[in-house]
Amino acid sequence: MSSTSQPAVATPKAWPEVRSLAGSDLVEILAAGVNDLRAGGRYSLFFGAFYGVGGLILLVLVRFYNVPYLIYPLAMGFVLIAPFMATGLYDISRRLENGEALSWAGVLGSIRYAAGRDLRWMALITSFTFVIWMDIAALMTFGFLSGEMTGFKDLLTQIFTTPSGLLFLAVGNIVGALIALVVFSFSAVSFPMLYDRDVDFVTAMVSSIRLVLKNPVVMLSWGAIIGVLTVISILSAFLGLIVTLPVLGHATWHLYRRGVAPSGEPSAAASAASHPIG
Repeated sequence: MSSTSQPAVATPKAWPEVRSLAGSDLVEILAAGVNDLRAGGRYSLFFGAFYGVGGLILLVLVRFYNVPYLIYPLAMGFVLIAPFMATGLYDISRRLENGEALSWAGVLGSIRYAAGRDLRWMALITSFTFVIWMDIAALMTFGFLSGEMTGFKDLLTQIFTTPSGLLFLAVGNIVGALIALVVFSFSAVSFPMLYDRDVDFVTAMVSSIRLVLKNPVVMLSWGAIIGVLTVISILSAFLGLIVTLPVLGHATWHLYRRGVAPSGEPSAAASAASHPIG
């Protein structure tokens, strides 16, 4: 009598476990971010300075091409790709956490190693979102504001003294907030997770969204903290990013470590230590 083979049953995908967070966790991860900045020293400030210089270049270009109406959407869009730029900061925090020595070869080599995995797909997604945001901002600008703007003074005058300008401000902030909420949900911890683990970008995005849905108040508060610090940095002509970006980058690493349970597998980022530049 021949035996009949049983059909294979697909095993449901086991998503990484996400944990509950409290408001006190935000205080502690910010403190950990500050401590990592102090311990990381020039390595941490290097990434902050890189981003701050990028903001200054952005301001120069806006003034050179006389497109003051683009400064706000560009500044906000600039923030969308910040998590990818903070990859080096995740590596610094991981090394400090494990008691490893810091070196330029190790830190930069880890970034190069991580860029070869699904982290690059997340960068593509956030960059695509940035392009969409810029298109929407341009359409709203040309739809609500007149083209007769010769500088920031004219722009501010139109926005705050005309009905169409106030409507532009309201609609622009609502649309921008919705886009920022979507991006924040799928990228809150996905970048450090992709750096630390050998997972695909879909798993990282879903895990980030699940963490936000499980802790809506705490995670929205974290998003608000990021927004406030970003606005302060922008008002300082982006120079504040030299400090705020490292603090937020390091804190995001600690948020990921608290919010997503360990996988029980060797860290993918740990193998990056054996791939230094050279």
